[in-house]
Amino acid sequence: MLKTIVVALDNSDLSEQVIDSLINLRIEPETKIVLSHVLPSPEATRDLPPDRPHQSRDSLYQEIEQQLQAYQSQLPGSMLEITEGDAASEIIRLSNIHQADLIVLGTRGLKGIKRIVEDSVSSQVVAEAPCSVLVVKPKQV
Repeated sequence: MLKTIVVALDNSDLSEQVIDSLINLRIEPETKIVLSHVLPSPEATRDLPPDRPHQSRDSLYQEIEQQLQAYQSQLPGSMLEITEGDAASEIIRLSNIHQADLIVLGTRGLKGIKRIVEDSVSSQVVAEAPCSVLVVKPKQV
């Protein structure tokens, strides 16, 4: 039986598929589910184009919290974790803190050189996680 599952979400359409995959696992009622989101560090957001509007950190945090609460309503008893930093490192850190048996996250489906250049969070988590990892791929349309 899975005692603890860390679910890594972002604010993309893939998050909905990750939640659907989790629900389809038929998890035991006593399983602890940690719904998490990693905000980029302030240093990472400095590289954003200066000619585009930027969302305030407080506003972004509130938006993420509302999204996680909506998912939480589908998974009674789950808890929320919003952290800041490198996504892969934070997901692994949370899985260690909560002694997770499984990490569930999505992948953008990058291939080849793009996967290397654009840093695949899912690849890094699979390689470094202390537990099993379920990677949800985007549905092909």
